[in-house]
Formats: sequence, structure tokens, C-alpha cells
Amino acid sequence: MNRSKKLLPQRAASLAACAVLGLLLNACGGGGAGGNSSPPVPVPPNDTERWVIAPAAEVGMDGAMLGRAVSELPAPAVHGMASMLVLRHGKPVLEQYWNGYNKDTLHDLRSATKSITSLLVGIAIDQRLVASVDDPISKYLGAAYPGAPALKQNITLANVLTMSSGLACDDRDAGSPGNEDKMYPTTDWVGFFVNLPQRAAPGGEGHYCTAGVVALGRVVAEASKQSIPAFASAGLFNPLGITQARWADFDNHRQTDTGGHLQLRPRDLAKLGQLVLQRGVWEGKQVVSADWIARSTGKQALIDNGWKYGYLWWLHFEQVGGKQVTMSFAWGNGGQMIFIIPEADLVVVFTGENYNSDKADRPFDILRNYVLPAVQKL
Repeated sequence: MNRSKKLLPQRAASLAACAVLGLLLNACGGGGAGGNSSPPVPVPPNDTERWVIAPAAEVGMDGAMLGRAVSELPAPAVHGMASMLVLRHGKPVLEQYWNGYNKDTLHDLRSATKSITSLLVGIAIDQRLVASVDDPISKYLGAAYPGAPALKQNITLANVLTMSSGLACDDRDAGSPGNEDKMYPTTDWVGFFVNLPQRAAPGGEGHYCTAGVVALGRVVAEASKQSIPAFASAGLFNPLGITQARWADFDNHRQTDTGGHLQLRPRDLAKLGQLVLQRGVWEGKQVVSADWIARSTGKQALIDNGWKYGYLWWLHFEQVGGKQVTMSFAWGNGGQMIFIIPEADLVVVFTGENYNSDKADRPFDILRNYVLPAVQKL
């Protein structure tokens, strides 16, 4: 599959053999059967926001090359993207919207939500509401789900954060008992997860499992004794000046979907990316510990036939100026991306409407062919 070669040349042979990228694009969770676009959701402008586009040269980037990233795209109806934002040295240098979206519209993040859930778990640990990623999930879910089979397996938070619970849950496999498309029609998605059969020992090979990330949200809610929207607003969004966030819910509105479908503005995704780039610091305040940022965006596991994975963050390597650099990224069905490249001091955000489509990999092409070549000096 040539998309594998285009995305990851250093592992093209193995990924092509698995034909894995198409599965990732089509099942980058929080998507499931909901593979349709929804109309842009307008929200009031954020009047407190300081957002001024800087000249590319001011941050050591080639403005002409960045301009080509936009001008050489096909028509918006063809490319299917909704936004593209580039920040270097903390300054926005490119901000572009298409297909009815603008700076004051929310976008469904699909599985990019999972990386934000990782930040919430880190904050819960920082606040000592959760002791450690080595805690078993039964410590937090046992009272609500007594006797659930999965809670007898010593599955830890780290296992769920790395998609290695060992439960029969694989969003890439339509026949898997825990496939997300089988979860959505049920009422209680956490109950769905903790009643799945065991496939292997916890901590082994990882398989992409949205249901487990939903259960992580319930862990944070139980530990904090707050709803996820309240906990996220107080601990993460408010410090960053993120004023508009819409979570999806389930269980007759009693629980929050932390595996997908959070809606945010692209500018707010850029803020979250910048927070991670700055090792958890925002305007002088440590919002998330530097230790959590390092651990969650560092390699913790291999999932889905060899993809490097942190705690709900994907990892990858790219070439910039002849040097290999590391990046971590959030990834959601349809082209929802937050790329964080510390060695280039760069954050790149995309949102899109290319659900379950080959076109959802376009952000990787733009990153490789235009944005990274525009960086003039590391």
C-alpha cells in the first residue's frame, strides 16, 4: 500500500506488508460508525485571546514555502480539510480555514480526543487523585462494577494508556468483541469494556481500543469526584484560556466520552500542542507536570504491528534539514492532527472532514513536503 511508503519510508516494508495505514486512517477511533461530517458549530469569539500572525522570517521559516502548502492544494471541496495552523517559537505563522470553518467554529476531534484524555490522567496524578499508572483500574471502577471480569485481571492504568489491556478489544478488527462499533449501541460503554473477555495477559501486544480510553475517563471522574467536563475545564482548559469545549456523552448523559468526539476550535488545539511543547508550562504556570509530558510523549509501547506509542500519543520520526527529529502527535479519523516537534520548536494543527478516506493522510504530506522544509534552521 503506497500510503505506507509515503508516510513512513523507514518502515515502509513492514507497514506495507501489514497494510496497516488504511486501517489506522479508517479506525483512528472515536469515529466508528460516525463517519459522517457535521456542520461547523459556531461559538462566540474569545475576546481575551492574543493571536497575531508573525512573519515567517521572524521565526526562521520560509514564508514562500509555507504559502505553497496552501496555494498548491486542490480545491477545498476536493482536499476536504477544514483548517491548518502552524506555530513556531510559540508564534502563529500560518492560519487557514476551508469548507465553512473559521477561527470561531468547533471541530469534532474524533480520536485526537484520546491525547487530551492522556493530559487529564496526568493532571489527576499530579494532583494525587490517582496514585500511579501502576494502579489497577479495579481500584477506581470496582465499586461501580463489582464482579466485572476485566477487573479481576490486574489491568493497570498504564496498560490501558498503551492499549495493552489484554482484553478482546481491537477497533481494527470488525470481529473483535470490543470493537468500538459494537460499543456505541450499548448504554454503558465502561460496563461494555470491563465485561470483555480476556485475550492475553495485560501488558503484552497492544491493539487500538477506544473502549479502554472511555474507561480511563471514568477512572478520572471517580478519582476526582467530578464530571470530566468540570475536571477538564478547571485543570486544563481554563488555565489555557480555552472557553469553548463540547464533550459527547453516553449512558443517558451520565458519563462522558473521553475516547472521541470532543469539539474544540483549532486555535485551542494549537494551545494544547504548545502546552505539550513547553513541557506542561503555560504562561509561567505548570499546568501538567514535565514528568508526565515526557513519559506520555515518549515511547511506552508498540501497538498495531509496530507503531511507536506513548500514553495515548503516537510517535514518529521525520527529517528536517538532513537531521532526524522526533515528533509526537494526536490523531483522529478524518484528518484531526496535532503535531508536536520539540527539536524544531514547532506545532502544526490540522482538522478535516475526510472521514474513512484515503485523503485523511494529506496532513502528513503537507508536513513532510512543505512545513518541515520551510524550517530554515533547527
